[in-house]
Amino acid sequence: MTRLSETLPSEPSAALSSVYGTAFQAAREAVGPQNHPASTLYVVATPIGNLADITLRALYVIERANTLACEDTRHTQQLLRAYGLDRNNSQLLAVHQHNEAEAAAQVIARLAQGERVAYVSDAGTPAISDPGARLVAAVAAAGYRVMPLPGASSVTTLLSAAGVVGEGGFVFTGFLSSKAAERQRAIETLVGEQRAVVLLEAPHRIEALAQALNILGGRLVTIGRELTKQFETVHTLEAQKLTAWFAEHTDRVRGEFALVIHALEKPKTDPTEALDASSLRTLKLLLTELPLKTAVKMTSDITGASKNVLYDTALSLKKGLE
Repeated sequence: MTRLSETLPSEPSAALSSVYGTAFQAAREAVGPQNHPASTLYVVATPIGNLADITLRALYVIERANTLACEDTRHTQQLLRAYGLDRNNSQLLAVHQHNEAEAAAQVIARLAQGERVAYVSDAGTPAISDPGARLVAAVAAAGYRVMPLPGASSVTTLLSAAGVVGEGGFVFTGFLSSKAAERQRAIETLVGEQRAVVLLEAPHRIEALAQALNILGGRLVTIGRELTKQFETVHTLEAQKLTAWFAEHTDRVRGEFALVIHALEKPKTDPTEALDASSLRTLKLLLTELPLKTAVKMTSDITGASKNVLYDTALSLKKGLE
């Protein structure tokens, strides 16, 4: 997902460390009474951009963990130092997409020795788009507990600001193929997807993705760029206008991206079209002589049509007469 590289200080200041020293004290007091057992893998979400988005519980578990399994040990060490922590290399274990299956065996060995192992990806919640799923599956299969620590995620961050309206939730697709033909085929399958869809993209491919999404026409897309960082952008527009929007300013193609394709709007239908001719004629006749609810009930009794459909139709007919 998003990386923290641009927001992490190369040399954390003493002032920064002292601020988080206060946070660590608060974490110990707030989280201390809770149970965080040994021989457990802790899946820990870390900030996607803003260092202040770390949770008290994450700080507490990171401080107490015997081993930190991480996507990039150098990156994690930099993150730890920003919070005033430092770990020696023996306490850091690289677990990334190229060695996840093999490294899982090392994690399990440490759990067997009674260690607390915390896994962090470069940024965000592990095992969503970043590595971690294979590690979690292997640890669970070995009979050890996996405890998730919720926190930052570019997926939920953007969804919360996108204003997506519609039923059925959303689909998380993540990164599409870097190959143009495969990416186009994947997007073509999204044309008929009625639910909202969340995509992730890197800066060097965002313009190609925008061009490919043109097939969605007037369907709304919310772009999240550099989420939680200083130059954060959240903007909603029609898919067919994405290419032009990116072309307006060169800065718009810089940074990491999350995109939400909004839910497909259901076509509005005329309620009268849901009734057969006989039911509609009966309803119209009764409405001229009886109150709405009585006309609806009698029409339903006579024709067997749904009361809900009849009621909606009756309301529509009444509005037409006003």
